[in-house]
Amino acid sequence: MERGAIYRRLGVEPIINGRSTFTILGGSLMPPEVLDAMREAAECFVDLVELQDAVGRRIAELTRNEAAFVSGGAAAGLFLSAAACMTRDSGDGTLRLDELDTLPREFVIHRAHRIPYDLAIGLAGGRLREIGREDGTEEHELRDALGPGTAAVLYVPKAYLAPAVLPLDVVVKHAHAQGIPVIVDAAAQLPPVANLWQFGQAGADLTLFSGGKALSGPASTGLILGSARYIERLAPNAAPLQRLGRPMKVGKEDLIGVLAAVEWYLRQDQAGLDRRYGEIVDGFVAWGRDRDDVVVTREELGEAGQPTPRVRIQLNRSSPGARDELLAGLRATRPRVDLLPDGDDAFYVAPETILPTEETIVMRRLAEELDARVKAYSGAGAVD
Repeated sequence: MERGAIYRRLGVEPIINGRSTFTILGGSLMPPEVLDAMREAAECFVDLVELQDAVGRRIAELTRNEAAFVSGGAAAGLFLSAAACMTRDSGDGTLRLDELDTLPREFVIHRAHRIPYDLAIGLAGGRLREIGREDGTEEHELRDALGPGTAAVLYVPKAYLAPAVLPLDVVVKHAHAQGIPVIVDAAAQLPPVANLWQFGQAGADLTLFSGGKALSGPASTGLILGSARYIERLAPNAAPLQRLGRPMKVGKEDLIGVLAAVEWYLRQDQAGLDRRYGEIVDGFVAWGRDRDDVVVTREELGEAGQPTPRVRIQLNRSSPGARDELLAGLRATRPRVDLLPDGDDAFYVAPETILPTEETIVMRRLAEELDARVKAYSGAGAVD
C-alpha cells in the first residue's frame, strides 16, 4: 500500500516535514519497535495503575532517575508537576480547587523563559511570577521572589537563552535553601541523551520531556523524571483516577509505547545520526551555492536550542510577503513540504524529520517555487 494512503482516503495529503518534531505535524515517526510494542499492548486488558507504576520504575532505571511517570504529553506533565509542587505539604497530595488558597501557588520563572506551554501552570491554579529581563537576570531577583507562597521555580534550559537567565545550579541552590522544588521543562531538549539524567543530577526535582519528539514515541505522551518525593505526588492527580488530571489520559498502548521508545532511543547511534543530519544540511548549503536568489547557511542549534544542525535559507531581493507565498506554495502542491519561517524573509529546514531521499524532493520543490515566485520580485519588483 502506498505510504500515506490512509490519510488520502480522508482527503488529507501527507506532508514532508522539514520543520522538525512539532506537535502540529504529528511530532515524530515511531519506529517499528514502538509500533510492535503498542500493537502487543492492545491485545489484552491490564490494571492501568499497576502498569503506570511498573513502566515508571523501568523508565527511571533506564534514565538513571529515582522515579518516573508517564503523562499525556509534556504540557500535561507540567500541569501534574505543578499540582505535585503545590500539594507537596498537603495530606494526600490531591489538588482540589476549593483548597487553592491554602496552598503555595506562585511559580517563579525567568522572563526569558516564558513559553506558550506555561499556561498549564494556570490550568492547575498556579500563578507565574516573572524575574529578570529579556537580556539578563540578577541573582538577588531570584532570592527576593522566593518565599512561603512559592510552589516551585520553572526553568527552561534552551542554550540560546543562557545569557538572559541564571544558571540552573544557582537556581537550585537558592530554591532548595528554602525547601522549594525546581521543575525543568526540557520537552524538546533531546539530544543529547545525557539530558535524561543530567538535569536531575544537577538538582532538578522534576524534569519534563516529550515522548513524541526525539524519543519517537507516541505523540500523546510525556515523561516526568526526578525525585521520588515529587513523582509520588503526581499519581493522586492523574488519570485513571477521577481527579483534575483525568482529561490528560494515558492509555495502556501509550505506556508501553513510550517505554519501548526510551529503550529504542538509548540504543541509537547518536554519532551516526549527527553525521546524517550534517550531511543533509551540507547538501542544502551546496545546493544554495548554485543559486543567486537565496543565501543558504548552516546553523548549529535546532529550533529548541538542541545541538542538532539545521539549514537557514534567506531570500535575496524579495518583496514583502514573498517568503510567506513561497512557504504557502510548498504546502499547497503535492508533494507538500512544510518549513519553519524565520523573520520576514527567511526560513529553516530541519534534518531530523526528513526521511532518506526526501531532501532531494525538498530541494526540487524549493527550486520550483523559487523559480515561479521569488524571481518575479527581483530588482524593483517587476517581472521581465
